[in-house]
Amino acid sequence: MKVGRQSVFEIFRIGFLGFTFIDFLDIMLVTIAFYWLYRALKHTFAVQVLFGLVVLIGLSFIAEAANFKAMNWILRTILDIWLIGFVILFQPELRRLLLMITSQGPIAKFMGYAKISQTIDGIVQSTIEMSERHIGALIVFTRSQNVEMSIDTGIPIGAKVSKELILAIFNTKAPLHDGAVIIDNQQIVAARCVLPLSHVTKYGNKNLGTRHRAALGLSEQIDAVVLVVSEETGGISIAHKTEFLLNVPKEDLLRVLNDKLTPKKDK
Repeated sequence: MKVGRQSVFEIFRIGFLGFTFIDFLDIMLVTIAFYWLYRALKHTFAVQVLFGLVVLIGLSFIAEAANFKAMNWILRTILDIWLIGFVILFQPELRRLLLMITSQGPIAKFMGYAKISQTIDGIVQSTIEMSERHIGALIVFTRSQNVEMSIDTGIPIGAKVSKELILAIFNTKAPLHDGAVIIDNQQIVAARCVLPLSHVTKYGNKNLGTRHRAALGLSEQIDAVVLVVSEETGGISIAHKTEFLLNVPKEDLLRVLNDKLTPKKDK
């Protein structure tokens, strides 16, 4: 905000304090940035720290406007420490945020999952059969990002997706049934992969088991779609972008997977 000298971009003036078009634009950009950051982190513990950061910034602004030099120095020192602590404590959330930024462009979408629709039918058929037989399963669709760290924890497969192969892998007597299967385009890249567990143990009214926490944990870090079949209930759930679709009806599974895995055409 401009103090003293009149500006050609000035919108209004309160006493000696002038409010210009540049100030308005600056405030709008900061507001949009914080709102977008809030939406990206709203289901994580980081959002509580973000609120504290906003309060400190507001207090710092008031202290500077009122010329409280000592208070302003204390608040700015706390802000510097707060920002460093925020980055250290919430590395997974910030990494997911940066990955979301890089994965939403048109190039990433076309390079990542243009052929995934050809594998969905086989996945749906095998998932419904596993659900009916109460066979637990965890299937990761990589979309526009790779999951090299998770792949390295599993057993390489490198085979084309098929209903029969999915059922064979998750057969409770098979050595690969524990862990996740990772699918990239039309291939099963690896099986028996270990996924990061989410700190969230309850979603809505449902207590999350290990498979569901693993699905949510990966979706918190990267842009992946994770399908879960519950061994106890046979329920089918889908995790994506820190959110869960619990107990997806079998007749809706094909539509939901198509919506999340196939690129949208520009209208």
